Amino acid sequence: MKKLTFVAAMAIAAVAFTSCGNGTPKADLKNDVDTLSYALGMSQTQGLKEYLVSTLGVDTAYMDDFVKGMNEGANAGDDKRKVAYYAGIQIGQQISNQMMKGINHQLFGNDSTQTISLKNFMAGFITATTGKVGLMTIEQAQETATTKMQEIRSKAVEKEFGANKKAGEEFLAANAKKEGVKVLPVVVEQPDGKKINSFVQYKVIKEGSGAIPADTSLVKVHYEGKLIDGTVFDSSLQRNQAAEMYANRVIKGWTEILTHMPVGSEWEVYIPQELAYGERETGQIKPFSALIFKIQLLEIKNKK
Repeated sequence: MKKLTFVAAMAIAAVAFTSCGNGTPKADLKNDVDTLSYALGMSQTQGLKEYLVSTLGVDTAYMDDFVKGMNEGANAGDDKRKVAYYAGIQIGQQISNQMMKGINHQLFGNDSTQTISLKNFMAGFITATTGKVGLMTIEQAQETATTKMQEIRSKAVEKEFGANKKAGEEFLAANAKKEGVKVLPVVVEQPDGKKINSFVQYKVIKEGSGAIPADTSLVKVHYEGKLIDGTVFDSSLQRNQAAEMYANRVIKGWTEILTHMPVGSEWEVYIPQELAYGERETGQIKPFSALIFKIQLLEIKNKK
């Protein structure tokens, strides 16, 4: 027999319910249908308690209230008004427990003192859901949300990790004065279309005599990546397994270096945050981190 979901099972079992309170209806197994109903009700609850706690955020100290609501919902039948009301409760809980928390974390990270406006969120949400004319069209809302989220997120990240940017700038300024360090100018296009002048620094450990990759080349390399405090965050050398990658499918700083580096070379490379991961956080790399790589260009796998 095909297994039903616990929601379907609860709907079937509802025919035996006689109470709308917070108690458990008394089972009366007079015939096969009654027995089937009870058995379905029990058998389809596997994982439900865990789902209530982990997904819906239900505190098990309030299970009587959950049972009361479930009884009322199951006994509502096809009452259109009650169906709409309970659906509203469910969506509202998702807004509170999932949407708001997710958006706030995306915007403000771990800063729990910051939050978007629930009042304004609900004003926009309800206006669009009910098809009323709002302060902007859906298309305008989507565009505005994308732009404003980026702006607000950038400010929040800058506030939290701005010290990383300053530390990287100071490190690179001092590093540029060291013997053997060369500077490769790079023009960076910002998300808003503006262009800024940047650079990659490198020091030749071993100069190769092979071909220089194009930005579309598939290359084979050994590398080790470090933060400016010396923390190693990734190393093909430690894994003893060279990596293959396309020169234009890596961070911008790598692309610039690989397209100036002859095969057989080993360089130490110093990349400012805007040519690395910028305001993104990935693994041990915090936003606005300048990075150091030791790169060995072993081979060009294609000639594109």
